[in-house]
Amino acid sequence: MGKLILSAVAEGPVLAFSEGMSFWGGVDPATGRVIDAHHPLCGETIAGKVVLMPTSRGSCTGSGVLLELVLNGHAPAALVFREAEDILTLGALIAARMFDRPLSVVRLGPADYDALAAAPFARIDADRIEAGALSVPLKPLDSADLVLGDDDREMLSGGQGAAAQLAMEMICTMAASQGAEGLVDVTRGHIDGCIYASPANLRFAEAMVKLGARLRIPTTMNAISVDFANWRAQGVSPDFGQPAARLAQAYVDMGARPSFTCAPYLLPEAPGEGEAIAWAESNAVIYANSVLGARTVKHPDFLDLCIALTGRAPLSGVYLDDNRAPRRVIHVDVPHGYDDALWPLLGWLAGRLSPDRIPLLTGLESTNPSEDDLKALCAAFGTTSAAPMLHVAGVTPEADGPVAADADSARIGSADLVGAWQTFNAGGEQVDLVAFGSPHFSFAECAALAQLLDGHVCHADTAAIVTLGRDALAQAREAGVIARLEASGVQVVADLCWCSISEPVFPPKARTLMTNSGKYAHYAPGLSGRSVRFGSLRDCAEAAVSGRARTALPDWLA
Repeated sequence: MGKLILSAVAEGPVLAFSEGMSFWGGVDPATGRVIDAHHPLCGETIAGKVVLMPTSRGSCTGSGVLLELVLNGHAPAALVFREAEDILTLGALIAARMFDRPLSVVRLGPADYDALAAAPFARIDADRIEAGALSVPLKPLDSADLVLGDDDREMLSGGQGAAAQLAMEMICTMAASQGAEGLVDVTRGHIDGCIYASPANLRFAEAMVKLGARLRIPTTMNAISVDFANWRAQGVSPDFGQPAARLAQAYVDMGARPSFTCAPYLLPEAPGEGEAIAWAESNAVIYANSVLGARTVKHPDFLDLCIALTGRAPLSGVYLDDNRAPRRVIHVDVPHGYDDALWPLLGWLAGRLSPDRIPLLTGLESTNPSEDDLKALCAAFGTTSAAPMLHVAGVTPEADGPVAADADSARIGSADLVGAWQTFNAGGEQVDLVAFGSPHFSFAECAALAQLLDGHVCHADTAAIVTLGRDALAQAREAGVIARLEASGVQVVADLCWCSISEPVFPPKARTLMTNSGKYAHYAPGLSGRSVRFGSLRDCAEAAVSGRARTALPDWLA
């Protein structure tokens, strides 16, 4: 028997994904076409199809992409998952509850899932899914057994306003979907839904403002899609700049802090070990759990706001001790003489080897990675894995805990690292743009880049752009680091990040970009339509000055 998460009669051709995918950066929200250049189904269209996927992965913004697809008529006919899934499920829930556009969401056991994946066509009714001779009964989701406190019930009944009521309804439905028995208090939030992924994000946020939404816990905001104060001067079209700025303002009006950074762990007073928080934005979630030892599920866009409105989250996933244990041990053969490019390559590979479970990386005990190395590791891991955290033996705070009884093992060797480097380096030798800051640059990274460029000026035909948060910008400006970068020809842009950047801030004439970010190297081909080069911070600085990328393997991989 399968589980009917959200009910709607649907039918269509079956499109089975062999691996999960991030809808943000993986699916064009205007057409439903798969644009993830690294995915086996790149070029396929999901519109009108019964889409089977083990689970989603990557960005929390995928819920907003799905909502836009529903509202513009390019959504799948239904979504069928084999494993737990929150991001797309939440987008479908918002479509049904707020916009009366239901989308069927089903979860099947492995045998039924595999049988359905082999079928050409399927139909989903209120009590079963049928495909040829296959007929699987479906049990509706039931949240009646969820244990709620008096305050929860008051919100659920509307006693604290319409916005809180809607938020609590969403939380309870997601809790039932996750198998949670109750809810947990959280101390702070981080909003990812402020990115203008599509008009649907703005429709949702402004609808919540009209309902009187006010946040109950301290809440920061992710990078947005424009430089909030300067987008007009940068030549951004009002057709994009105005709704993007309105979206950010809507969350500020609801009480969120306009931090506008995808790296909230760089802000003062980062969460402490064991602290229950509610963050969205995949790299931030993974860093918080893995490096800080805080506790947060990878909350999808829109649920992040619901939790901030109530201060309550489903007590499930890595909020619970048992679910934080590694279920795959990956040994890393560390190459001699490696540089900082190791960490994003390693994160991307670890995610591919552990797409559906938390891994423990061994072999790195003597590497002494910096906070920025771990930031790069976590961000790249989030592009290829649905897991909300990883452990690094001898480095991260919970890595010496027990390994799950069913854990298996894998290995990353030099050949794997070479393969990842080659995947990230499909572009030509000439570099038109060097992209720094995905996730946002830290003060330390700004200073390191300024040192590498000291006495040099960027090539006349090569743009170099750093994106960073407002707090890091203020610190770097006060220390004179921004002046040094600008003297070398580097453009420094606050508020937005590379995964949400658009023309003309993204140079329209650029055809090949280079980055030191594994996250952006993964997403850039689909998001920007450009070819990509990848390298260390030093490699990128040298390319900014020379206008050309080194095409040979780095010495430590050769």
